[in-house]
Amino acid sequence: MARIKIKMAKKGIVYLIGAGPGDPELITVKGRRLMGQADVVVYDYLANKKLLAHAPSSATFIYAGKRGGSRHIHSQSEINQILVDHALAGKTVIRLKGGDPFIFGRGGEELEKLVSCGIPFEAVPGVTSASAAATYAGVPITHRRFTSSVTFVTGHEDPGKKATRIAWDALATGRGTIVFYMGIKNLPNICANLISHGRDPQTPVAVVRWASTPQQRSVVGTLENIAEVVRKALITPPSLVVVGEVVALRDTINWYEQRPLFGQRILVTRSREQASDLVRGLEDMGAFCLEGATIALAAPPDWTPLDQALARIAAYQWLLFTSPNAVRFFFQRLAVLGRDSRDLHGPKIAAIGAATAASLLGHGIKADLLPTQFTAEGLAEALLAQGMTQGMTQGMRGQKILLPRALKARDVLPASLEKAGAGVDIVQVYQNVRPALDQEVRQALDQREIDLITFTSSSTVTNFVELLGCRSAQLVDLLAGIKIAAIGPITAATVAKVGLSVNIQPQKHTIPELIAAIVEYFQKTPAPDKNVS
Repeated sequence: MARIKIKMAKKGIVYLIGAGPGDPELITVKGRRLMGQADVVVYDYLANKKLLAHAPSSATFIYAGKRGGSRHIHSQSEINQILVDHALAGKTVIRLKGGDPFIFGRGGEELEKLVSCGIPFEAVPGVTSASAAATYAGVPITHRRFTSSVTFVTGHEDPGKKATRIAWDALATGRGTIVFYMGIKNLPNICANLISHGRDPQTPVAVVRWASTPQQRSVVGTLENIAEVVRKALITPPSLVVVGEVVALRDTINWYEQRPLFGQRILVTRSREQASDLVRGLEDMGAFCLEGATIALAAPPDWTPLDQALARIAAYQWLLFTSPNAVRFFFQRLAVLGRDSRDLHGPKIAAIGAATAASLLGHGIKADLLPTQFTAEGLAEALLAQGMTQGMTQGMRGQKILLPRALKARDVLPASLEKAGAGVDIVQVYQNVRPALDQEVRQALDQREIDLITFTSSSTVTNFVELLGCRSAQLVDLLAGIKIAAIGPITAATVAKVGLSVNIQPQKHTIPELIAAIVEYFQKTPAPDKNVS
C-alpha cells in the first residue's frame, strides 16, 4: 500500500522581545538571535531601528509606533490583531518593544490576545528604561548610604480610570527612589502630589530624555523647581523622571555625558557596507551619527575578466589589493568558483593599507607588502623599492601584476607600475553605485543640525556634492559652519576642489586614526549645549 504523505502546515509563533532603552547593543543575546528567524517584525517607536538589521532582509517590517497625544499608527487592538493574523498565516513574528515589554509596555495585554487565539509565544525580557536612564545619567537608583528600595510608577495613567491608583501618601512618605515612566507632561502634577503628601520640596530630581542614546539629555533640579527647569531646557518625551537622594551622586559618577564627542552631530558619508566601524567608533566616543551613504557597492556586470585572470593566477608575480571592498568581492567570487586562498600561492600579495591587510588576514593571508604611506603613490613606491632590493636592476620591468578593483578608480598605481615596465591587468570586482539622497540627511543640513561631515574617499566627496545638486556657492553656503574630516591627502584634495576646507585629517589614513583625530579636534573645541531632538 502506498504511503500517503501529509504536509503539515507551518505553525506560527510570536516572540515578544524587549528591545532595551535605545542603545541597540543593550538587546539581549537571545533577543538578537531570535530576530534572525523573523518572517515579520512589528516594532515600536522606542525600539532602535538599527535592531532591524538583525532580521533577514526578506522579513516584512511593520511600524506600530505610539507617540504622545493621538499620533498612533495603529491602535492597541489593531496591533494585537496584526500579531494574530501573521501567526495564523504560519509566520514567525517578532514583536519588538522598547525597554522591557512587561514594565509599562502593554506586553501582557498582547500575550493575553495570543492565548485567547491559541497562538504559541515566548517572552524575552529587555533592559528597562528606568534602570538604563538612571545608569546612563550617573544615578544609581539604589545605594547603601541612601536607599534600599525603588518604585516604578507610571506618570500617565489610563485616562479611562475614574480615580488614580497611585498611592501618593505611601510614595511621598517612603524613603526609596521613585522612577516615573512617561511622566514629562504630568511633571507639575507629579511634583505637587509628592510635596502635598509629605515629600521634602528640596528632594533631588533628575529628568533623562532619550536615555542610552547619543541624543540623551539630562537635567537636574528639586521637586520644587524641576518642572520649570524642564520647561526652560525644552525637554520633551520620551523622558523618565528619577526622584530621590541618589540623584545627588550624579555629580560624581556621571560618565555617559562626559565622553569626548558627546553632543556632536556627525554625518558619515561612507557606504552602508563600510560605515559600521566608523559609526561605532564615533558613537563609542559619544557622537550622534547620521548615516548618509553616498556610495553603494554592487557586483560587476561581468565576472569573465576576473575568472580568466584566476585561471592563469600562477603567471602573475604580484596580486594587489587597494581596498577592503576589493578583498571582499574578490574572495566571494573565488568561493563561487569553488576555490579558496590556497589557489593564490603563486604571486606575492600586497595591500594598500592596514584595513585592507586586515581584510586579507580574515581570509588567512598575510600581506607580503604593506607600504608606510597608505596611498596609491605609497604602494607604487613600495613595490618599486621592493624590486630594487631584490636585485632587479630593471625595476619592475617584465613583472606581471593583477589589480582587482572598482572599474572607476585613480590610475596612479597602474600608471606608475607600467611606466616602470610592469604589465598590469586591471579586473573589475565591484562597482560603485550612487544611491538616492537620504531625505533625513538633507533635512538635517537645511536645519543646521550637523557639526561635522566625514569623507573617507574622493568618491564620497564627489557623490555627496552631486547628490546635493548644489553649485559651488550654494554648497559653501549650505555647509557653512560645518567642520569636515578627510581620511587622507587625496580625499582632502578632492574636498578642496569642490570649494570646501578640511578641518581634520589624520597622519595615518585609517578609520581608527580618523576617529582619534576627530576626538582630538573636538576636545580642543568643545560642543556648545544644544537640544538634539
